[in-house]
Amino acid sequence: MFRIWLEYSLPTAYAPLLEGVAVAVEGEDDLHQAEAVIAGARRFYDGALMDRAPGLKVICRTGIGIDNICVPDATARRVAVCNTPDAPTFSTAEHTLLLILAVAKQIKRAEASMAGEDGSAFFHSHSGLELWGKCLGLVGLGRIGGRVAIAARALGMTVIGYDPFAPPGRAAEVGAEAIPSFESLLGRADIVSLHLPVSPETRRLINADTLAMIKPGAILINAARGGLVDEAALLDALARGRLAGAGLDVFDPEPPSPDNPLLHRSDVIATPHIASATGASQERLWQTALCQALMVLRGVRPPHLVNPEVWPVQGDNQ
Repeated sequence: MFRIWLEYSLPTAYAPLLEGVAVAVEGEDDLHQAEAVIAGARRFYDGALMDRAPGLKVICRTGIGIDNICVPDATARRVAVCNTPDAPTFSTAEHTLLLILAVAKQIKRAEASMAGEDGSAFFHSHSGLELWGKCLGLVGLGRIGGRVAIAARALGMTVIGYDPFAPPGRAAEVGAEAIPSFESLLGRADIVSLHLPVSPETRRLINADTLAMIKPGAILINAARGGLVDEAALLDALARGRLAGAGLDVFDPEPPSPDNPLLHRSDVIATPHIASATGASQERLWQTALCQALMVLRGVRPPHLVNPEVWPVQGDNQ
C-alpha cells in the first residue's frame, strides 16, 4: 500500500478514502517512508525536507497558496506539486465579508464598551460605517476576490479591482471596474482587501510607502497571506489615524505572538487564519488533496498540477 505522510492528523471522516489503498503516517521519524505528502500552510517544504523522503512523488497542499513549497526544488526532484484552488473559495470570501462588516461597524469596540458604560449612551457614542455606496478595492480578482466582488455589490458597494494577471474581461465578469494601477486603487478605495499570493514581488506590498497613498480613513482587510503586510507600518498607520481599522485573518509569522499589539487594538478585528475553516471547505480541501495524491501515485495526472513539467513523475508508466 502507498504511504501518505500528513502534516496534520487525518480526520477520521476521511480515513475511508485511503482504506485498502494507502496508510497515513505522521511524525518526523516516519517522513522517510512518504510517497506522498499532504501539506498544510505552516511548514516549509524545501529540497532538504524532500530528500528525507527518497520515494516522494507528490506534495499536495490543502489550500490555494504554495508559497511554503519550494516548487523549483520539487521540480528538480520530479516531485509533483498540487493544490486545491477551488476548495476554500466560498468560505474565505464569506470570512472576508465578515471582517469588512465587523471593522466597519466597530463591533469589537462596541462589545467592549458594554462592560463599562451606561447602556443608554451606546447609540449616541457609537459611529459605525454604512457600506452602501462605499468603494471596495480588491487587489486580486481570482476565485476569492471575484466572489467577494459579487457579494459586495449585493450590499450596494461600488467595486474596483487591480489584477495585472487577470484575463481580459474578468473584472466585468464579477461586476468590478478594472483599475490600471495599484496606486490608483489605494487612492479611491474606502476599503482595500487583499487577494493575492506572497511572492518576492508582493511581499510587504502594504508598507509605509503604500499606506501613505491610501485614502485617509480607509479600512484594510487581509485574509490572504500575512507576508503581504508590513505589520509595523500598519500599526503606525492605525496609531496615527491614517486608517480607520483593519481586519486580519493572517499574520507573519503565524501564529502571531500573544503580545502582538495588533491583537489588542479596538480598531482591529483579528482571527487566527480560519477563513476557510468551515465544515464544507475542509471537506473539499481534504478530499481534493487526498484524491490528487492517490491519482499521482497511481500514475494518473491530477487536475491541479502546479509544475506540469515534472509529468510523468518518477516511477510512473505514463
